Amino acid sequence: MMNDIIGLFLLCVGVLFNFIGCIGLVRFPDVYNRLQAGTKCVTLGTCLILLGVVFMATTGATAVKGILCMVFILITSPTAAHALARGAHKAGIKLWDKSVVDKYAEDKQ
Repeated sequence: MMNDIIGLFLLCVGVLFNFIGCIGLVRFPDVYNRLQAGTKCVTLGTCLILLGVVFMATTGATAVKGILCMVFILITSPTAAHALARGAHKAGIKLWDKSVVDKYAEDKQ
């Protein structure tokens, strides 16, 4: 019973983070800021949803699969976002006018 309450709470918080990340994907001004929203919020939200599933799981196999999926997402999502940001920068996609730091350009110098 207590596991179900904790699991449901984690599911709700995860859905909230995913929703906020999706709003960021629509509202942020450039590809780099959008990647930030998509990577941080959606990764945390999806991991919280999977953790909620782990708490609510009735079998050990389901819990192990949830944990393995969390590890996979935690490794691949930031790596993919980094590759996309680097590719966008190399392709010449400009930062937002009000951006104050461009680490890729600093590295070139």
